[in-house]
Amino acid sequence: MPKQKSHSSTKKRFWLTASGRVKRAHGGKNHKAETKNRKRKRNLRTNTFVSKTQESTVKSMIPYKD
Repeated sequence: MPKQKSHSSTKKRFWLTASGRVKRAHGGKNHKAETKNRKRKRNLRTNTFVSKTQESTVKSMIPYKD
């Protein structure tokens, strides 16, 4: 049985926690940043978790990432 290919962009954008959750960064920090207020840009800096409905999809794209 051949190995499954990993999705290259998914490898760069998501990472797994020790408990198995999938973390991601917020988007929208750079483009047109001057129109966004300071609080909004500060909150976009923090990481968050992928929603439960999308978790299995992301995990299937990165099968060998530990």
